[in-house]
Amino acid sequence: MTPLKKSIPHIFLFSYLLVILFPFLFVIFSSVKKDNNEIARNPFGFPKEFVFTNYVETWVNAKIGTYFFNSMYISILASVISILLGAMFAFAVTRMKHGRWNVALFSLILVGMLIPNNSLMLPIYLLVRKMNILDTHLALIIPYIANALPFTIIILAAFMRSLPSEIEEAAVMDGLRAPGIFARIVLPLTIPAIVTVFIVNFLGNWNEFLLANYFLSTDTLRTLPVGMVQFRDQYQMNYAQMSAGIVYSVVPVIIIYAVLQEQIIEGVTAGSVKG
Repeated sequence: MTPLKKSIPHIFLFSYLLVILFPFLFVIFSSVKKDNNEIARNPFGFPKEFVFTNYVETWVNAKIGTYFFNSMYISILASVISILLGAMFAFAVTRMKHGRWNVALFSLILVGMLIPNNSLMLPIYLLVRKMNILDTHLALIIPYIANALPFTIIILAAFMRSLPSEIEEAAVMDGLRAPGIFARIVLPLTIPAIVTVFIVNFLGNWNEFLLANYFLSTDTLRTLPVGMVQFRDQYQMNYAQMSAGIVYSVVPVIIIYAVLQEQIIEGVTAGSVKG
């Protein structure tokens, strides 16, 4: 194969990368421009003057700090709880012998993946109102957990099925019962899949808008996606500060991918190979 043919895939991927990154570069440049007029005059160009005060004003005056921490702890808490519940369920249907109940319960979870989330919005609202948790963070945390469970269980169950049964047999010989096998053996071995599921669930919770918009009315309880639509001054949309807010919303995702990229790849591929 000639060097030119070898370079074609790299050229294609590099071009694709530029297309993907171009909108984000536009947001970064806009976030450090002076005002809307400069963005309008030179929308895709390099800023003439770097105005980093946009980030300070966005964090303080636009309450991005409050929205940011609301989104952060709601997303992390819901993701962790959904993984804990999903891992226990996946362990029960894959590593414990319950006969036909395993197939029936797992099939029920598969059905849950087929129901569109938007079609459940009205029933969720009625349940949340009946539980008297409307306009609280629990109104988001509980639906987020329930929404993430089917995907979490399916991925973790696929990974747990690939674990050799000899590990459990050795643990039983050492005197471990089911809770000990789950907590001390299966769960640590499932870390790559758990990391992958955590990233997917976290991103889904972090970017969720509809429930957060309709279930929370108190400004100090709002999450970052809902808070982003509040970037209005007395006369018009402040695009420079809005761009700074978008950067704040993207930074946690970039950090998570940069730190956990190896675990994410391992978690995606490991469950596909029988151990």
